[in-house]
Amino acid sequence: MKKIIITVLGLCFSVMSFAQLNDADAVKSVLNQYKSAVEKLDVTGTEKFFTADSKIYESGGSEGSYAHYLEHHLGPEFKEFKSFRYSAYKAEVTVDGVYAFATETYNYTIVLAKDNSEIKRKGVATYVLKKINGEWKIMISHNSSRK
Repeated sequence: MKKIIITVLGLCFSVMSFAQLNDADAVKSVLNQYKSAVEKLDVTGTEKFFTADSKIYESGGSEGSYAHYLEHHLGPEFKEFKSFRYSAYKAEVTVDGVYAFATETYNYTIVLAKDNSEIKRKGVATYVLKKINGEWKIMISHNSSRK
């Protein structure tokens, strides 16, 4: 009987660990899809990655919800860019129940449309995500950069 209990507990922990690994991969997928949209300078439909009441913080400022950020920040900015490329990208994810915490580190290069000048920066972003109806959604995003 003792062996059965130990085996069942071991299986439960294995299933829980496997589920958390799958959730971590799902969170990374959301982040990668969003990153790919930014690199394409086309964030059409990316609202699906964010909660309606999301909070976006960038380089010391509060940008409001993702919908507000998209309309007043990303949309206008992307019209000024010729390209946006990430490099040296790394993401780390920790899952705790229905919440996930992620950190991205990266470099990025922006080429401006008006004169082909380049802006190169090192960046970091942190996220809090929540699993809602089986899908991971970004609740809070904070990013900053430096030369």
